[in-house]
Amino acid sequence: MPATKLSKTAARDNASQVFDLDAMSLRELNQALHKLTPGSNETAWEVLNPKGSHSVAVGVDQPVTIDVRGSVGYYCGGMNDGAAITVHGSAGPGVGENMMSGSITIKGDASQYAGATGRGGLLVIEGNASSRCGISMKGIDIVVRGNIGHMSAFMAQSGNLVVLGDAGDALGDSIYEARLFVRGKVDSLGADCIAKEMRAEHLELLQGLLDRAGVTGVKPAEFKRYGSARTLYNFNIDNADAY
Repeated sequence: MPATKLSKTAARDNASQVFDLDAMSLRELNQALHKLTPGSNETAWEVLNPKGSHSVAVGVDQPVTIDVRGSVGYYCGGMNDGAAITVHGSAGPGVGENMMSGSITIKGDASQYAGATGRGGLLVIEGNASSRCGISMKGIDIVVRGNIGHMSAFMAQSGNLVVLGDAGDALGDSIYEARLFVRGKVDSLGADCIAKEMRAEHLELLQGLLDRAGVTGVKPAEFKRYGSARTLYNFNIDNADAY
């Protein structure tokens, strides 16, 4: 009997929809994910043999779980709006770009501009992230267990970037109202980014982010907070909620 391209495997939890990218195209995978409708019982998906494929699981807009068994290339999970995507490997540039909601977890490292322009949801990188992590973030929460590269959070507008390791040069360059929390050392701060007081509300916020990311054994008091000095744009405290 010839092998089917798509199989429901009862031995896996929730009878996962299993896509083997050695046997079918990435386009077929993404088309199947885009055809999902509210209330679908196809809630668990597994992608085998991604082998660095680009644009895996982009534009998913349903609350499904997707396990990618291997490393991926550019833009994995881009525009995610509700899915819980886990990459059991590393990710190329732009993982989670313009994410709206849901979550993406990278078990390995992430290349440059992870979470770029993200508007919501949670991106967790269990290894290191390269340069420009969180560039122009607009509400996304990003937790990096390792280090991040230079120019991270460049022009970050809102949301939270949490780094358990170190940060490279020019952190938060031209930042707006995003909040940056770094546990390790920072090579240098970018234009208009300064160290800020860690108040009680920030400790509470940070603890919630660590809990959501599954981080244990780390205390919020071990972090320093960074943000905008508000000298590069016309800021009015009365409009703070709009930023």
